[in-house]
Amino acid sequence: MPHVVPNVLGPSAHGSAAWGDAAVIIPWTLYLQYGDVSLLEEQYASMRAWVEFMRNRGLVETMNSDGFHFGDWLGLDSAPGSYVGATPIDLIANAFFAYSTELLAKTAAVLGKEEDQREYEDLYRRIVEAFQNEFITPTGRLVSPTQTAYVLALWMRLVKPEHVERLVSALEASIREHDTHLSTGFVGTPYLLHVLTRYGRIDTAYDLLLQTTYPSWLYPLSQGATTIWEHWDGIKPDGTFWSPDMNSFNHYAYGAVGEWLYRVMAGINPVEDDPGFKSIVIRPTPHSAIRWAKAAYDSLYGQIRSEWCVRDSRFELEVDIPANTTARVEFPHRALTGWTSDADGVELHQDPDGPWLALGSGRYRFSYEIPSADLG
Repeated sequence: MPHVVPNVLGPSAHGSAAWGDAAVIIPWTLYLQYGDVSLLEEQYASMRAWVEFMRNRGLVETMNSDGFHFGDWLGLDSAPGSYVGATPIDLIANAFFAYSTELLAKTAAVLGKEEDQREYEDLYRRIVEAFQNEFITPTGRLVSPTQTAYVLALWMRLVKPEHVERLVSALEASIREHDTHLSTGFVGTPYLLHVLTRYGRIDTAYDLLLQTTYPSWLYPLSQGATTIWEHWDGIKPDGTFWSPDMNSFNHYAYGAVGEWLYRVMAGINPVEDDPGFKSIVIRPTPHSAIRWAKAAYDSLYGQIRSEWCVRDSRFELEVDIPANTTARVEFPHRALTGWTSDADGVELHQDPDGPWLALGSGRYRFSYEIPSADLG
């Protein structure tokens, strides 16, 4: 799997962890977005070949990864003069090896390849066990205390349940020790806010999102940016460039935060067991620093819209659910009082995880009082 497609860099430019894992991650992501099994059928041989390429490097037995790797490219914790962040290459390679193997096993299940499914589920379990033995101590300390190392271990579920809280707390502590700034590069950044949100650190996720000083997503705006930069400081506060030779001002890598804005802040999500947005989950995640958010996604069935606002002490949500689809709407607050709906027959359900609605197609508006403990 070459570093870039089409491969203009030559026959030796291939095999980097995270970059090459696109062979597995992209087909699976397209399947979730469009529900098109033929995408997986067409790409299955390539997906399997990548996982086998990584297995043939002997990662499960040695946890060492030979060949060239970009690492956590442009991570801010790198050594002076290095573009490769401080997170060990072997940790990154094995984390992505596990992730791609897990997705390959899921793909085999979708395609009815039961023997492959069993093989890669077993391989995945062995990779996770080897990862834990190599990179996590028996008491739950990660050998590499970088933000990207914490993020990959947690996002890819490579951590024993009893050690999760320790690693999440260590990640949050690192962010706060950096004066509420990130230090992640190309590999860790896409998953950073997702990890913080998954494990209940919503305040920290929003603090990072809204940070305006370097390094942050909003710092480039203060320098006049209208696109995503390759470097967090492509243009420095004094107007000088990061470097003259590798300094793209239109480079999507850090723009991966857009997925978090859609899936977490606005809350528009596909359902893995019924992909392509035939089934939809609307799960907005508000915060006291944000008074409103709205997003729309043009699915194959039509536009899905989620728009919420905090008006006085009330949370208001408006959603559009396309024809021939169903949606589960999950609310961010557990205690709902003063509940109103503009649709007849809408029944509010209460689970241990929180209140939710089952909806058919249509446009809906909901409103309720925000619990006083959640008002900011």
